[in-house]
Amino acid sequence: MPINPQRQPAIFLPHGGGPCFFMDWTWGPADTWKATQRFLESVASTLPQKPRALLVISGHWEEPAFTAGTAAKPQLFFDYSGFPAHTYQLTWPAPGDPVLAARVAELLRNAGLPSAADPTRGYDHGVFVPLKVAFPQADIPVVTLSLNHSLDPALHIAAGRALAPLRDEGVLIIASGMSFHNLRAYLRPEMPERARAFDAWLTHAVESPAPQRDAQFSQWREAPFADYAHPREEHLIPLMVASGAGGESPGKRIFNDEPMGAAISAYRFNG
Repeated sequence: MPINPQRQPAIFLPHGGGPCFFMDWTWGPADTWKATQRFLESVASTLPQKPRALLVISGHWEEPAFTAGTAAKPQLFFDYSGFPAHTYQLTWPAPGDPVLAARVAELLRNAGLPSAADPTRGYDHGVFVPLKVAFPQADIPVVTLSLNHSLDPALHIAAGRALAPLRDEGVLIIASGMSFHNLRAYLRPEMPERARAFDAWLTHAVESPAPQRDAQFSQWREAPFADYAHPREEHLIPLMVASGAGGESPGKRIFNDEPMGAAISAYRFNG
């Protein structure tokens, strides 16, 4: 079946550390996150057209069921601590989209997946921090979707598959997390080599056709240094949703860098 040239992709992007793009420093030199910031600034220009809405799955929200935020005017949720005062005054007034949230719930239910709604949930920093950089005008409606607290890879791949039709409805699916997320490992001498090894495995998995990709992701704990890269996997699991939504074709790494010595990547699925 031919691919719709106007179909929006599914993208997994790194959201950095806390409000890192709006500081002069964060856990290292001032330029630590500059490459990631430039990547985020470029995202909109690579899309087939301006999205009608964004569906964002953040590694900072877990619920017993996949839960969509239904607020029409979500507020920012400053779920970080210990940063300069001005980072708690950031604004990003993107509107919500209750109609899209209902469509998300419908697709999940039709696939037999647990779904719920939250009319009060705001934008956590896995949402507003990277998207304030990528879509600074805040003029595209946004619906946020939680992870399922099981963090089961197959379940999240299935959720992505259920949500894939949204891509033909003008919705850009964004999975916001980090491909390496072990805060205790930073600056340790063994970290760069281990992070690169996991990143290489992850990229190979992403760049495989869907059947192989699904199998590898379902067993991701067997990857080199997997437990080191992700002592807990909530920042990786959003990638499973993007992968499931990304179709049968291989994905592609579209960005990589080594802030503070830890290899991180962003991935795009166009299938």
